[in-house]
Amino acid sequence: MAYEALRGRLLEALGKALEPLVLLLLKSGISWKDFSEIAKEKFVSVATESFGIRGRPTNLSRVAILSGLDRREVARLRRRASEQRTAPQGYMSKPTQLLHAWYHDPQYLDSFGKPRVLEIEGAAGSFAELVRQYAPGIPLVAMIKELRAAGAVADIEGQRLRALKRSYVPHELNENLVRLWGSELHDLGTTQEHNLSHEESELPRFDRRAISLRVDPKALPEFREMLEREGQAFLERVDEWISAHELPSRVDEEGRGIRLGVGVYHIQDRVPRLTRK
Repeated sequence: MAYEALRGRLLEALGKALEPLVLLLLKSGISWKDFSEIAKEKFVSVATESFGIRGRPTNLSRVAILSGLDRREVARLRRRASEQRTAPQGYMSKPTQLLHAWYHDPQYLDSFGKPRVLEIEGAAGSFAELVRQYAPGIPLVAMIKELRAAGAVADIEGQRLRALKRSYVPHELNENLVRLWGSELHDLGTTQEHNLSHEESELPRFDRRAISLRVDPKALPEFREMLEREGQAFLERVDEWISAHELPSRVDEEGRGIRLGVGVYHIQDRVPRLTRK
């Protein structure tokens, strides 16, 4: 396949893979700027660790060539990595900027230093003015609607609003499940990257699916029950095999062990929810 055609296919596949990730990020108040910054960090760290010569880190110039970033940006991101920062800093979405100001800007605080209940419309000290100052370009009604849906504000009689949260998070998530999500996506992506680009001398890794486009929706409960039963039984057999092949702890401390396992997951297209009124 010609390079341009392959590049197009890769970008198309990337877009498809990103759809559920972007959905979750949007639900969690993560903006495209946050995503862009972490993407740049990963381009630099992977290029640094995986494209060096004779096991050494890739030099600055080659990382810049591979990633498409300029040398100054590569150096900045490397410095940040060396400081062990694990997430982009310094950027907040406009709703979060607005809520932050509501909790810190003196003109929106009461005599006790707490966020005041604000009139929705008005000049100085109103919610409309808060929007104009800290979220310019976003319509007042749209901002109120989003903050209400996120549980960040409450309506008070007389066309007024009370602040309930310091940051905008459209959909609260369980922190431990988020960690698990990241680990599972990494494992699946690592397997598929290996299968797409492994050397001829290396074996591909097992990666199979059983799927149909014409399953009766009424069969979904039965499918879930079958998957829970058979999937759990399979994983228990794998766990027994893994346990039987683990190195003794005293040997594994020497770094001879490898991380090995398998994952089973339910496949189903996302059903779009009704548009919120």
